[in-house]
Amino acid sequence: MRLTASEKLEIIHLVERSDLSANRTLRHLGIPKSSFYNWYHRYVQKGPEGLCPAAGSNRRQWNSIPPEQKNLVVELALEYPELSPRELSCSLCDVQQIFISESSVYRILKAQGLITTPSHILMSASDQFSQPTLFVHQMWQTDFTYFKILGWGWYYLSTILDDYSRHIVHWELCRNMTAVDVQRSVEEALSKAGIKSKHKPRLLSDNGSCYIASELKEYLDKHQMVAVHGRPNHPQTQGKIERYHRSMKNVVKLDNYYCPDELKDAIHQFVQYYNHQRYHESLQNVTPADVYFGRQEQILKHRELVKRKEIHRRRKQYFLNKLEASH
Repeated sequence: MRLTASEKLEIIHLVERSDLSANRTLRHLGIPKSSFYNWYHRYVQKGPEGLCPAAGSNRRQWNSIPPEQKNLVVELALEYPELSPRELSCSLCDVQQIFISESSVYRILKAQGLITTPSHILMSASDQFSQPTLFVHQMWQTDFTYFKILGWGWYYLSTILDDYSRHIVHWELCRNMTAVDVQRSVEEALSKAGIKSKHKPRLLSDNGSCYIASELKEYLDKHQMVAVHGRPNHPQTQGKIERYHRSMKNVVKLDNYYCPDELKDAIHQFVQYYNHQRYHESLQNVTPADVYFGRQEQILKHRELVKRKEIHRRRKQYFLNKLEASH
C-alpha cells in the first residue's frame, strides 16, 4: 500500500512517542523496518519535504512562491528564531494572511542555512490517554514539579491542565507538596474556570502521596469530582502534563532565580506564551487557548480560505506572466 507524505510523518511521530522500542512499535503497525528507516533518513535530511514523492520533470511551476514571500519567511525566521517551520507556516497564515506550507518554509530556510539537522528521539512516553476526552473540562490533569531557588531552597509547582485543550487552567508555586496544596489548586482552578455545576471535571493524577490522601478524597467527594489515578510505573498516562512541565522547565530553568517572585514571573510569562501563542501540533496547529475558548474551527476555516485565495492568486499570476511573455 502506497502511503502519503502526511501518513509517513504520522507514523514517524507515533514511533517517536511510543513507550515501546522502535522495532516493536513498527511490528504493531505492520511497517517494515527498512521502509521506516528509509523515510526517517529522508526526513532527517530534508524535513517533511523528504517524505514527498520525487518530483517529475513536468512539475507544475504555477505554484512557485514569489521572491518577496520567500524573503518574508527568512526575515521572520531571523526575528523569531524560536519558531519551527511548522509554527512559522501557521504564523504566516494567521498574521500575514499568506499561505506557505510547512515543507516549503522548511525548504526556504534550509537553502539559507537556517535549519540544522533535527535530533529525534525514537523512544518517549506516549501522551495519549486510553479514553480520549471529547470536550473542555471533561478531565483535568494535575502534577507537581520542583525548582530550587538559590538561598530559598526547594519550591513545588502545582499545575492543572485541561486534558482536551491542553490549556493551563491554573498554576501556583507551593512551599510543600501536600493534599492541602492540591485542594487549594483545584479550588482556584474551579473558580477561574467558572465551574459551579454538578458536572465537574475528573481529576487525573499519579499515585503520589498527596493525590491518594484520604483528606483529598473527602474534598473531591464533597465537590462531586472523580479522582483518576494512572497505573503505577506507567507515567505516560499523565503524558500531556509531563510533557508540558518538561517544555516549561527547558525554558524557565535557563536562568537562575534569587527569590520566588522572580520564578513566578518567569513561569507566568511561559504560561501566557504556551496558552495563547504556541501553535500545538496535536491541536491542528492552533493554541490551547483557541481550543479552550472554542475558536479552533473558525481559525481552521479561515486558514483554508487564505490557502485557497493564495493558490488562486499564484495560478492567476502565472498565466498573466505567461500571456505577457507570449506577446
